[in-house]
Amino acid sequence: MGLTNTCRAALQSLLLSMTIPVLGAGQILQSQTPAPNHSIVTSSSSSPESSNGDLKNDMESCRVHRVTSLPGSHQFASDFIEAIASDPSPDVEDPDTIWGLTADLSGEVPPQDRAMYISKSTDGGATWIQVAKVGSKYFDAKIGEGLRNGFRVSPGGTYFVVTTQRGAFQVLPQSSGSETLVNPIAGPRVPSSPPKVPIPKRAGDAVRANALEMTADGRHLIIGYGYFDLDPQIFTYHKDADGSWVEDGLLSGLPTDMDILSMEFDDSKKAEPGFLYVGTGDQVYLLNFHTNKWSRIEGVGPDSAIHGMTVVGGLHLAACWGVYNPTGPGTVRRVTNASFLIHRTTDEAGSNLRAYSIEVDPSKPTREVVTSLTGVYTSEDSGQRWRRLNDLPEEEFRTAHFNSDGTILVSGIAGTFLVNPFSDACSPHLKGRDK
Repeated sequence: MGLTNTCRAALQSLLLSMTIPVLGAGQILQSQTPAPNHSIVTSSSSSPESSNGDLKNDMESCRVHRVTSLPGSHQFASDFIEAIASDPSPDVEDPDTIWGLTADLSGEVPPQDRAMYISKSTDGGATWIQVAKVGSKYFDAKIGEGLRNGFRVSPGGTYFVVTTQRGAFQVLPQSSGSETLVNPIAGPRVPSSPPKVPIPKRAGDAVRANALEMTADGRHLIIGYGYFDLDPQIFTYHKDADGSWVEDGLLSGLPTDMDILSMEFDDSKKAEPGFLYVGTGDQVYLLNFHTNKWSRIEGVGPDSAIHGMTVVGGLHLAACWGVYNPTGPGTVRRVTNASFLIHRTTDEAGSNLRAYSIEVDPSKPTREVVTSLTGVYTSEDSGQRWRRLNDLPEEEFRTAHFNSDGTILVSGIAGTFLVNPFSDACSPHLKGRDK
């Protein structure tokens, strides 16, 4: 009970602070000295021609490869990819083309110059090219931006949908090099009735938009709203003939009053998915689109705060405190038989990991990666045993992505890195004793 209360208290403290501690004004990351017997983090160049050789050597030698070509000031946390998205179309030719959302909100950057950037990578995250810039009038750097912004890519990567404290927006890059076109998507507004807790918003302001999903054909959109300023609500939209998003209505019967933290279709490659998973501040719920009925996923502990999820190989959950793996249709089980090494320089270990994301390798579903408050962990036996990636900086990590070659892009407060933890070079080798 103490652990669940601690998790709820930590979540409430984070939300009520109104300024994201991980993106605090003027904070600067200090360089870290590699621990003994740990490899040195190397850097990529913004030029693919000059970085590919180093990247190949790093991946073959089990070295962590730092990515430095993201746009922005490169001040505190501006190289942190807070959301990674790929083309939802089932006919994608290149699976290693991905897009990333970064937020350049450091106190070292003048307020008028703070921005959110959308970048594209065609080599699994090794190098990036900016494709869109979202100006400061579309978000509020003082109220929790850079922490839980939703991000989805349209089929073909022609436009994007981003959620912020000021609602949801359709972002359309302009090929002519002119300023990015940003169109608001209609959503709920702060009511005139007194809120549950004091908020720095006024009646009529846009309600904070958070998790979202887009169907594989790019014709339907689901957006979750509510974050202090309104009880959680989920709205559905369809794409109009002119390319704009038109509200269909409210998904009724949402069985919770907790904030919506994560959302996934049962199959992201289907134009008409059958189910929607919704992770909240304490549970996971399932909406059956055929019956319009909600049910609760069995096996999730109380106060779990479902920060992230994936449906590759079944429903996997990244929660506070813990990781959940699937046990059957509509059921999961918390990983308790494996102990995560919490810090690389101590013997502290346990299953109470504050996890932010969990990803499963589509080509080898026994491989998993978890990002957390205390680092990055991988498993190659479906979550039975876990290994901490000790060569990464001693910081919290929040996002990850499996590439088709088995390498993993991970990102957090310390920056963005490519790792190859499942390579032969990273496997432990035992040397026999000479007789």
